[in-house]
Amino acid sequence: MASVEISRPDKVLFPDDPAHTYAVTKLDLARYYAEVAEVMLPHLRGRPVNMQRFPDGIGGMAFYEKKVPSHFPDWMSTVEVHTEDGRQRQVVVDDRRSLVYLAQQACITPHTWLCTEKDLEHPDQLVFDLDPSDDSLAKVRRATRMVGELLDDLGLTTYLKTTGSRGYHVLVPLRPSLGFDEVRDFARACGERLAAAAPELLTMEQRKAKRGDRVFVDIGRNAYGQTAVPAYAVRARPGAPVSFPITWDELTKVRPAQVTVKTVRRRLSGRECPWKDLRRHAQTLTRANRKLAARG
Repeated sequence: MASVEISRPDKVLFPDDPAHTYAVTKLDLARYYAEVAEVMLPHLRGRPVNMQRFPDGIGGMAFYEKKVPSHFPDWMSTVEVHTEDGRQRQVVVDDRRSLVYLAQQACITPHTWLCTEKDLEHPDQLVFDLDPSDDSLAKVRRATRMVGELLDDLGLTTYLKTTGSRGYHVLVPLRPSLGFDEVRDFARACGERLAAAAPELLTMEQRKAKRGDRVFVDIGRNAYGQTAVPAYAVRARPGAPVSFPITWDELTKVRPAQVTVKTVRRRLSGRECPWKDLRRHAQTLTRANRKLAARG
């Protein structure tokens, strides 16, 4: 498959359960990534990847692997990055074969940096992760809508996707002109403004014990070396849900973990990816910063 041999293809990575009447094998995962590669690769190319691997499936041991293992093939693209442990090479997924190879390594979820190898110091994405503290879908949807409305009011073009877990991501495509600290400062200012406007709904509190039942506006991914789950990535949760791009009109229609490896093809059939033109709308934060500061 895509010139990659899948060892132990029948290895079950997602067992069936009472809520999901299907199991997902390693071969199923590889086929999924091969089939969505065309729409997924634009969100992967050039980005360092942290691999979340599950050799024994989602019920077994899991680990994150950042450094490229010595057994990876020479044709796999890599990039050298600076880490707390010194310089190291990390995987870059630039083509279908590389994406399928990660599935062969039981990498269920590739987590990507918010910058590309062309400029590792300046992010080209800003991400707000809306993380609920309880199971209230209405609250996390309201919180997500508030983030989108604020950014729209500041003149920014935003994109929305499910996380494949419990919440939603709001993404702003950027021109890589500001450093991570400056981008995170802007995100923090937005989050604090929103939390002040709706303290019963939103919080910037890092400690889970102090969040209560509020939705956490997580801006922590906007830092050097931090990662986010890219569009179309599979999550290591029962049913094999997928982080899926949606339109803002679909926020009230698509649940965070609704789209799975079994249903994503139907969702894509006959429609273009809502994120197809994302990079064409890359923008700066200059005007948005001014507008935010003017509000005091």
